[in-house]
Amino acid sequence: MSQLTRADLAALPSYVPGRNPADLARELGLPEAIKLASNEVAYGPLPGVVDAIALAATEAHRYPDMGVLALRQAIADRLGVGIDRIASGCGSVALFEHLVKAACAPGDEVVYSWRSFEAYPIVVAGIGATSVRVPNTPEHGHDLDAMAAAVTPRTRLVVVCNPNNPTGTTVDRDALTRFIDTVGENVLVVLDEAYLEFVTDPDVPDGFAEYGDRPNVVVMRTFSKAWGLAGLRAGYLVASTAVADAVRKVVTPFSTNACAQSAALAALDAEDTMRERAALVVTERERVTDAVRKLLPDVPGSQSNFVWLPLAERSVDFAKHCEARGVIVRPFAGEGVRVSFGTSDQNDRFIDVATEFFG
Repeated sequence: MSQLTRADLAALPSYVPGRNPADLARELGLPEAIKLASNEVAYGPLPGVVDAIALAATEAHRYPDMGVLALRQAIADRLGVGIDRIASGCGSVALFEHLVKAACAPGDEVVYSWRSFEAYPIVVAGIGATSVRVPNTPEHGHDLDAMAAAVTPRTRLVVVCNPNNPTGTTVDRDALTRFIDTVGENVLVVLDEAYLEFVTDPDVPDGFAEYGDRPNVVVMRTFSKAWGLAGLRAGYLVASTAVADAVRKVVTPFSTNACAQSAALAALDAEDTMRERAALVVTERERVTDAVRKLLPDVPGSQSNFVWLPLAERSVDFAKHCEARGVIVRPFAGEGVRVSFGTSDQNDRFIDVATEFFG
């Protein structure tokens, strides 16, 4: 039989979701297992969100607002921009896919740091564009000079994940400004800020506040992390009107469902609670990072809701050790392990399991 799908996709790794903790608990005979693998916030939906979902569900037989007008207007009002500069989608990962589709033809290049978000190569290959991966620095962050040097006449986008997933490292304001200036106006600079709400370092810029007036800068954000809507998939990007228009043209019709739209609006109304929860995550981040550095001194600082353990060839063994004790973490074979922060009790359990491994 002839090849019915693209042969080049056979070499592309699949996206790896976090394992279901209920399944693991049954397998191990434990009362519960904990999932610290997917960068979720552990404190449940924000106030008003469940009621908003329930109300939207009463109209589940109707199509959602395809233009996502109410949510886009609410975001535009918060940012002080016109609604025509906002595009919405099923999380920032879907928006990245739409952006690559809108900007790239087959063979065009997308430059990004590696390791960074594992969906980047999947999206780029799916569109038929070419990934240009620039190795991280020894400190597990973006090598912006090398990324700028990797730009060619075929480059359509460069992506800066800030904070970076899965390493939690950041790019500071001065370095990012130099990078954007160096890349120039003919390449889209995509700032993936999925974890911006957890940033406490004043040297790490808010991409929209700093660069929102630049026509070639696109800022992507999500409601999946700090806003607690990972199960509903909602996100947005802010770009020039021309870029946002192009993205909206290629978005799958009706892809932001009615429950997600209503939930995101309710979450925006509960921003104070979101900020309180983000502060709890930051407190746990400092505590867990201090604890794991006693076991593994070269753990980099994180500005996100997870920590990176650079375990290299021990990564899979460590993840298996954790899983056998009912703690699910995310290994990247040969590189490291990403551990999300949960509740205080969950984090204590992880620290005990890690101490056992390294001890």
